[in-house]
Amino acid sequence: MTSLKSTVLGLFAGTTMLAGAALADGHAKLSGDLVIFSDMSNPAPRAVMEGMVARFGEMHPDLNVELTVIDREAYKTQIRNFLTADAPDVANWYAANRMRPYVDAGLFEDVSDIWEGTLSDELASTKGAMTLDGKQWGVPYTYYQWGVYYRKDIYEELGLTEPTNFDEMKSNCQALIDSGRKCFTLGSKFLWTTAGWFDYLNMRTNGYDFHAALTGGEIPWTDDRVKATFANWKELLDMGAFIDDHTAYSWQESLPFVVNGDAAAILMGNFAVAPLREAGLDDTKLDFYQFPAINADVALAEDAPTDTFHIPANASNKDAARAFLKFVVSAENQTMINAGDALGQLPVNSKSSVDDDKFLKEGFEMLSSNSPGGVAQFFDRDAPAEMAKVAMEGFQEFMVKPDNLDRILSKLERARARIYR
Repeated sequence: MTSLKSTVLGLFAGTTMLAGAALADGHAKLSGDLVIFSDMSNPAPRAVMEGMVARFGEMHPDLNVELTVIDREAYKTQIRNFLTADAPDVANWYAANRMRPYVDAGLFEDVSDIWEGTLSDELASTKGAMTLDGKQWGVPYTYYQWGVYYRKDIYEELGLTEPTNFDEMKSNCQALIDSGRKCFTLGSKFLWTTAGWFDYLNMRTNGYDFHAALTGGEIPWTDDRVKATFANWKELLDMGAFIDDHTAYSWQESLPFVVNGDAAAILMGNFAVAPLREAGLDDTKLDFYQFPAINADVALAEDAPTDTFHIPANASNKDAARAFLKFVVSAENQTMINAGDALGQLPVNSKSSVDDDKFLKEGFEMLSSNSPGGVAQFFDRDAPAEMAKVAMEGFQEFMVKPDNLDRILSKLERARARIYR
């Protein structure tokens, strides 16, 4: 754990424009101490965090900003203790169900007032993920898209186009199979990749609200609507859409199937782009599409894991904390911290600019303009850890032995009854 004062960081560049905005916004008279705890401990995120603290400190010269950076894994075990005993004024965390325990325990401040006015529109893509009981409990600072990354050159060779619905997706898949290829690579050795498939199939079959209620423990796993999701999944399994022996591979180990052209696509987060490019797939060969609609009556929702800032309920300087959260989500700051030489992810503010990168631009457009159903956080963030583990074990088993579905769903339902009571 390390700590530093913002005054030491006063030489960071890029503050003039933001300082002017702060003065116009009426926040220049903040004073006292602002204590920030962050889990952004890896080098690039840490530099981003330190830069934000420096810029905010220059905007408010009468305010003493203290940043404490804690190793990410250690942070997860310490957060409840420090929120309870000696709370900072601002703390990093995650959206949706990952923040629920601290909201339910009264440890996070209601910050719905920050979302009033234009910010509600500018941050609309993540508002659902930041909302519990009709109130907002923090602000997002970065996220990244999931979707289907595919071999554009193989699609062109076979005369295929990006699918806009499930039937077109299956038709493309059949053409790929007929050409001697698999439709999708997958590495399910560590289970969580199967959850990506469940998330999309369930959100496309039943919608975001149903998916959130299911991961929140409100719907039985034996519900017919859940079975409908698995029926759609089984159609792909019965076709032979996925590579063989996927349980033997991590997601990284599954990438050569796409690189070598043995499989045409992967459903994955944007972090897959860098290793695919490094393996030789430039933008003439690699492309991206949004997971297509299954139920035309269901609005499209996306997986976009979102990192967040919160004000602890026991914070001492809530005025300064609110000003910092507003600064974090401003369009200018969002552009700066998510740039390719910073976090290299997507700004949440729809008025921000995105780096000149094909996939970041497509992801930003999708999440800002074409995810009306909502933004989920990914299954193992949306569900409690114990439920996520049992469910993902079930997803992997289903992909290998789909005829075991009834037994799998019964096991998941027993786990739901135990875990959410």
